[in-house]
Amino acid sequence: MTITIRAAAPTRAPAPLTSPTRPSTAAERGAEPAAAPRGRAATSVSARQRIGLAPAVALYTGALLGPGVLVLPGIAAAQAGPASVLAWAALVVLGIPVAATFTALAVRYPSSGGIAATAERAFGPDARTIVGWWFYAAVPFAAAAAALLGGQYVAAALGAGSGVAHVVTAAILALVIAANTAGVQVSGRVQLALIGILLTLLAVGLATAAGHLHPVNFTPFNPHGYAAVARATAVLFVGVAGWEACATLTDAVHRPRRTLPRVTAATLVVIGTVYLGLAVATIGTLGPAAAQTGVPLYAVVHTALGPATPPVVAAIALLLTVGAANTYLAGAARSGATLAAAGDLPAWLAHQPRGIARRSLAVQAAAAVAMTAAAMHWHIEPGHLMRLVTVLLAAVALAGMTAGALLLPTGWHTAAALTGTAVTAAVLGTAGPNLLIPVTIAGAALLWRAAGHQPAPAPLAATSAPSLTVRRPRMSLPTAVPRTAAGSTVTRPRQRPDAPAPVRRKRRRRRRKRAARQRR
Repeated sequence: MTITIRAAAPTRAPAPLTSPTRPSTAAERGAEPAAAPRGRAATSVSARQRIGLAPAVALYTGALLGPGVLVLPGIAAAQAGPASVLAWAALVVLGIPVAATFTALAVRYPSSGGIAATAERAFGPDARTIVGWWFYAAVPFAAAAAALLGGQYVAAALGAGSGVAHVVTAAILALVIAANTAGVQVSGRVQLALIGILLTLLAVGLATAAGHLHPVNFTPFNPHGYAAVARATAVLFVGVAGWEACATLTDAVHRPRRTLPRVTAATLVVIGTVYLGLAVATIGTLGPAAAQTGVPLYAVVHTALGPATPPVVAAIALLLTVGAANTYLAGAARSGATLAAAGDLPAWLAHQPRGIARRSLAVQAAAAVAMTAAAMHWHIEPGHLMRLVTVLLAAVALAGMTAGALLLPTGWHTAAALTGTAVTAAVLGTAGPNLLIPVTIAGAALLWRAAGHQPAPAPLAATSAPSLTVRRPRMSLPTAVPRTAAGSTVTRPRQRPDAPAPVRRKRRRRRRKRAARQRR
């Protein structure tokens, strides 16, 4: 047996979000990527933190079935009249290629970096930084808009003033921040309960309103022409602007290759049923009045339930807004930690013990609270914040669609990606001056990269620091350990440094039981 002292220079290799090269041929695009290295704890999720089918569907539905449901039916009716039903139907149909492309990318390239990681594969690290900053900047606007809209809707339903609206807004933010602080698994369970109650209330309200539909309210059906239907569809894009947040949660799902397609299909069925049912109920029960009301959901439920309307609508508004803010914060927290590990955000944000990105979540929570307080102080309407969110998420979606057209195998994958590219480009074309926001953020992201910020340091290898190395003759682990005069000796196998904590604890328990049996 010899004892030697070895010292080696520390090696810290940056770990990009994806492989530095991307596939170029059709065969290579269809191949599965190699497994990511396990050197970084900042981008991994422990087995106990992963979520199953039902919580994943709840998180996806919460991102898509957001607070826009409270106001969008009235906005669409004002633009296209009864033909706004066609706009909702077109939204559901056009959302299919977007969802299919994001799901195909998530199955082949799962990463907590989301669309930013996909953009890196297709266009390089500059695109990763820009897309990551777009999504990270959009989430505080989205969370603030959801909380404000929920507070205002609850106050209006209960006939209360602005004080109650502010209290409800603060409670919504506090709830979603607390749920995400406990991790993705707890957040998914909270979301599952919220979505279950929400869908039950919506089903009761819409089923009751079906008895108050009047065919005369659908005539004239298309008073403003099909151009108005196209404009209404662009406005309603916020109804499917949520797959970007879901893309950051893919590596937190059990068996993503099998689970994600099921999650996507179930989510599309749920949101399609709700959207079309709500559109028909709004036009059929309210008629021309649907274009004048600012609370169309309240008016529809009031027609059906009468005096029982305020508590039902208040509960629906709370569940819609809490669900959307919960999913966006969950996705942004994980995305921020992954981007920081790659050097696109400050390195201290990469810290993610046990798969919970609390530092990144704290930044997002602080930004959302500040944005909400500013909106309250300067009386900024939630609709203005939602338009900004739509522009940023449409830019993220456009980057994801174009990357999918390059990376996915030829066939229906490419067709879906190209269709999604056309849809998101058309939505961005209607943004007007708001396009300056993603352009400005892209410029700031490129300046950050030009400043030469380094990735977060990776954990050092076992031989990267001065260490005492004991060299022993090679031997196999004996089946029975001989007793000596000093007692029994048990040879302990070497620990794998990358094993999760629950696995290490289980191994220690097995070794203790084996040693006790040998002593007996």
